[in-house]
Amino acid sequence: MIPTESQSAAEVLMVRPACFGFNPETAVSNAFQRSPSAPPAGPRSAALAEFDAAVAVLRRAGVGVIVAEDTPEPPKPDAVFPNNWVSFHRDGRVVLYPMQAPSRRAERREALIEELARIGDFHISSVLDLSHREAEGKFLEGTGSLVLDRSARIAYACLSPRTDLDVLGEFAQRLDYEPVAFEAVDRLGRPIYHTNVLMAVGSGFAVVCAEAIVDARQRANVLSRLAATGHAIVEITHAQMESFAGNCLELTPPQGRLVVMSDAAWGSLEGAQREVLERQGTVLRVAIPTIESVGGGGIRCMLAELHLPKRR
Repeated sequence: MIPTESQSAAEVLMVRPACFGFNPETAVSNAFQRSPSAPPAGPRSAALAEFDAAVAVLRRAGVGVIVAEDTPEPPKPDAVFPNNWVSFHRDGRVVLYPMQAPSRRAERREALIEELARIGDFHISSVLDLSHREAEGKFLEGTGSLVLDRSARIAYACLSPRTDLDVLGEFAQRLDYEPVAFEAVDRLGRPIYHTNVLMAVGSGFAVVCAEAIVDARQRANVLSRLAATGHAIVEITHAQMESFAGNCLELTPPQGRLVVMSDAAWGSLEGAQREVLERQGTVLRVAIPTIESVGGGGIRCMLAELHLPKRR
């Protein structure tokens, strides 16, 4: 039996990138990426500064941040986004995920997980490795592909080249989640690559770009499920989604509940939307413009929540 799981964690894993940069392999399916005009060293240096500043902001707010150093070989331009290859769960399980881009598969490091368990004094009961599905051309990229309502055991998933229905079903069956799958597109009709750029679920709120969900019945189902599970819904527009307003994360350090989002995301929101989030906790803003633009992912993508139990 899976133990009761709170929605938000007090601790996170972050990976300090060694070779951050524009990845043409992932840009094929990620319309949020922008190729920089500056030489690679420019974005790399800027991303490191943004990363270190984000760690400092989180720690000042009381969040337990375990920083793992990326290895320079092989180069991993997206290593700053660990939530795509691993997730951690209250019953002690660690899940490893199948990644679409070959360049991202080297991000999965067992040694890193072992070191994390030692540093954080976490108990790991087992590892569920879904990466074998890569051989079938089927992918599920962690809590990028999955937006989990951990308390209600619902896994929201926007189907895309990086989010396969079969692998979603295997995850849901093995971890006792109910899958809620749907299709969503951007303003140009392209599939949205990850679910966590169009929606987020906290303990008492949900942010969702409902207008991106193509099918009216799927849209109504997502909204009704969020309402039925007690979430105050903040609907965002395509333009706000493009500013990463859907890419936020609730954390609960001892000092109190936080809603973590980027400066760009917060700046895109209107007054009424901000008020809903401010009622949920302290809004903690970080500035990561280079990581968002060149990497095509936001602050939520940089945080792998540590729900693992502590050793007794």
